[in-house]
Amino acid sequence: MLVPFKEEMPVFEPYLNQWRLQPEGAPIHTPGSDLLPVRFEGRAAMLKVAHDDEERIGARVMAWWAGDGAAEVYRQDEQALLMERATGPGSLMRMALDGQDDEASRIACATIARLHRPRGAPPAGLASLEDWFAALFLAAREVPARFAESAAIARGLLGSQRDVVVLHGDVHHDNVLDFGPRGWLAIDPKRVLGDRGYDYANLICNPELPTVTRPERFHRQVAVVAEASGLGTTRLLQWVAAYAGLSAAWFLEDGDETYADSDFQVLALALDALAGNGARHSG
Repeated sequence: MLVPFKEEMPVFEPYLNQWRLQPEGAPIHTPGSDLLPVRFEGRAAMLKVAHDDEERIGARVMAWWAGDGAAEVYRQDEQALLMERATGPGSLMRMALDGQDDEASRIACATIARLHRPRGAPPAGLASLEDWFAALFLAAREVPARFAESAAIARGLLGSQRDVVVLHGDVHHDNVLDFGPRGWLAIDPKRVLGDRGYDYANLICNPELPTVTRPERFHRQVAVVAEASGLGTTRLLQWVAAYAGLSAAWFLEDGDETYADSDFQVLALALDALAGNGARHSG
């Protein structure tokens, strides 16, 4: 059994004692949280201690899903979340790179559909999709040549939202994991409410996927995701164009020009495809 270094324990210690957890791996540190693999009542679990409101509200979303399409939450307070840990051997990223891109996309789409099922009142503190796109609209004012078309499409979509749901907000190949007998489940949601189409766009845009800017991959996965999601090709392409611009704006804010360039390439592919369909803007 791997036990974390003592100096890394203080953030986790109250929960290890309170929830009777046994450390089972090295800590993972992200800008918004600290995570520790643990055992809980004999089960593989992950302890996540949040450091910002986005992570804290995301934890509320995880609990609200109640294990339907997402990892099950075992314990929770205002600061920390204890959830089931993925132990299955599968990986959507590996599938996408090993000739199973279609299947990976369909699995992700099926997971998204489970997350979007009708439920009760949503958790408190969610952002509107309009607020979520603020970085794109700012970028379009500052650098219209690069962002104006994406922003115009986004405005059209936001003004014609259809199926408004609690969104995951960051669906990509490493946020839908293999939980063995429980199947493929989502982790790490954001805190946003809006049109369900938003959640499918990053399957086309994910810059961590090396093949994402290849035209043949783009067109094939647009077809697969449009069918699996029920969005239709034009609506999906519009969400891809809007999301690619937003993602590029975020990456440039972080100084990551490489990933921003990937998003701009996907944006160009989406705009070309929409021009071919005669439908750049949403109504």
